[in-house]
Amino acid sequence: MVARKLDLRSGRPVWFSYRAPSVPTEKLTRDVSTGVLIVGMGVSGAMAAEALTRAGHSVICIDRRGPLEGSTSATTALVQFELDQPLTKLSAMRGKADAERAWRRSRLAVLNLQGRIAELAIDCNLTCHPALYLAGNVLRRSALRAETEARQRTGIAATYLSRQALAEGFGIDRAGAILSHGNLALDPRKLTAGLLLRSLVRKARFYAPVEATTIDHDRERVVVGTKHGPTITAQHLVLATGYELTNIIPSTAHRIVSTWAIATKRQPKNIWPGAALIWEASEPYLYVRSTADGRVLCGGEDEDFVDEGKRDRLIAGKAERLAAKLSRLLPQLDPTPEFAWTGSFGTTTTGLPYIGALPGHPRVHAVMGYGGNGITFSQIASEIVLSAIGGAEDSDAKLFAFARS
Repeated sequence: MVARKLDLRSGRPVWFSYRAPSVPTEKLTRDVSTGVLIVGMGVSGAMAAEALTRAGHSVICIDRRGPLEGSTSATTALVQFELDQPLTKLSAMRGKADAERAWRRSRLAVLNLQGRIAELAIDCNLTCHPALYLAGNVLRRSALRAETEARQRTGIAATYLSRQALAEGFGIDRAGAILSHGNLALDPRKLTAGLLLRSLVRKARFYAPVEATTIDHDRERVVVGTKHGPTITAQHLVLATGYELTNIIPSTAHRIVSTWAIATKRQPKNIWPGAALIWEASEPYLYVRSTADGRVLCGGEDEDFVDEGKRDRLIAGKAERLAAKLSRLLPQLDPTPEFAWTGSFGTTTTGLPYIGALPGHPRVHAVMGYGGNGITFSQIASEIVLSAIGGAEDSDAKLFAFARS
């Protein structure tokens, strides 16, 4: 099998209450060939398809479920440049130079994504927000000040807020926070659909449901076999399968984590100043955002993935705990969940994803281990994969390569 089958999400994600454009697909009834085959039609696959077709590559996308049907619908879509791993801690893990490069690239990725959405005129309820990184058990007040200074030295704007300033500006009672600007919130299903539809206009071909079962490759091509017989021959293969890892992907410092999320009823009058994206420097962390129509999304309570059954049985209890945390953080809100769901995703020790050609397989590219920065890292992946397939080398490719030390 190319990938083990897993349920990427369950429950009732809020995004299904908003209508996303339909993405047409075909049945795969015969052998076909293309320049690039993308396995996975979530946001990562969609970004890769849009970037590659924009550059003139012929593209086929397949998915064993269909467009927008995987873990993309489980994200709360806080599109932040702040990485899961604070800059100070990442510097200790990877060295100061690499950590700073990773943070700068993440900042650039958010800007590039915002520009791409505007250029393509994709209606995905895109909004730009300030962000608050709250003091917690990972970074307390003094460590948060050091993190602020580290970002400033890197050229990334950051402002430290004292307890008083945080309370006066945002009505939040914590020991301190880092205030940043330029992060995004959006509807991930609408974004994914918009990217896929633009690729379709450029003659991309979409086949679903199609399950890849074998991968054969040599110096000239990659041949992917499918469950019902037809094969797809491509010059390059891009694996964007979320945490449904394929056998060909090497062992990495990668683990699967489950997360839970809730969404409240619409309450636009209760939204806090600036509708700031909120993230805690805690373990387990809490993250909060609002939607364009005034719902509040809250997620966290992460645990290592065991199996789908256990993860799904925890939805009710996790939703109750998330609502209680939300109420303590922002007491003016009605925290009652109208939607509750769970999803699983891959993460790494450093918080940096794996992106690039697989060792020994130069025509097979994979993207995995996105953690809490899924959409931001999907943008970076589309840039790195585009460069590699086009015969160039992205200046930051080694930061995310499978062969990194």
